[in-house]
Amino acid sequence: MVDCLFCKIIDGQVPAKVVFENDFVIAFHDINPLAPVHILVLPKIHVESALTMDPNLVGCIKDMMLVAQQIAQDNGIENCARLVMNNGARAGQSVFHLHMHLIGGRDFTWPPG
Repeated sequence: MVDCLFCKIIDGQVPAKVVFENDFVIAFHDINPLAPVHILVLPKIHVESALTMDPNLVGCIKDMMLVAQQIAQDNGIENCARLVMNNGARAGQSVFHLHMHLIGGRDFTWPPG
């Protein structure tokens, strides 16, 4: 996608503080963190959202989850973390490339708001 911010980060056109990268997934720090640890985990293929994706691509969510699990362990937040996927503008999705927020390092309340 030409105008996708996350595709530009994946292609190296836009800088990001990358914490993990392999052939399928990239993870980097959110530029507006909501907690001490706030990392975005996303597939390198362009998928708009989890709820509109081609069912043949759902394996990328498994890859994202495994990466999020490792990053949570590396940061000591595996027992107090929130994983969030916003789907659509009304749900708060602002970049329309599937991504998961891994947020932790502080206590959370419910409902989130």
